[in-house]
Amino acid sequence: MTIPRVRKMRRAGAAALLAAGLAFSVAACGGDSGAGEEKSPAAASSTPPKSSGDGEGKNLPDTSQVLVTVHGDDGIDMVINSAERDSGGFLTVSGQLKNTGAELYTTPVQWGGTEEAVAATGRSLAAMTLVDSKDKKRYYVLRDTDNRPLTTSGFEPSIEAGKSLTFFAQFPAPAQSTTQVDLQFPGFANATIEIS
Repeated sequence: MTIPRVRKMRRAGAAALLAAGLAFSVAACGGDSGAGEEKSPAAASSTPPKSSGDGEGKNLPDTSQVLVTVHGDDGIDMVINSAERDSGGFLTVSGQLKNTGAELYTTPVQWGGTEEAVAATGRSLAAMTLVDSKDKKRYYVLRDTDNRPLTTSGFEPSIEAGKSLTFFAQFPAPAQSTTQVDLQFPGFANATIEIS
């Protein structure tokens, strides 16, 4: 074989290998109709309201209604504006974390919880839980298929004095007969909230 022919064969082999790799990637990453595969509640979730500290271009909670305000350490307040059940079997809690103090408030890493897989996704409010005392059940923030919590995440590590971080957190909905749950979050006392 001549050298030009060997080069040509190598290029053709490399192109075939690249095409096969791309085809495999497309098949692995998508294109699946989901037949025979059960979707987890987290993956099937309706899109929750995204929120951030500045609120630009985001859906913010309706702040005209306040279910409860809980005072935390160092001038940080947690204001719960809504706890809405939806038809998909989810409960979305929305509110604000307000820095009412005179200094910059550094958000604790405990807000993200202790799960290593969730902590790897960055800052979040994954440590938030709901407790249904009546049915003796605890509900955790839902996760998507990549283990990312369905809650506000990726926010700045601090909240300036007088500013707020708007948030949402999505949970499995308690039984229809449950109308109240206790919200628990590191640094705050239990907050009893009404489900709408």
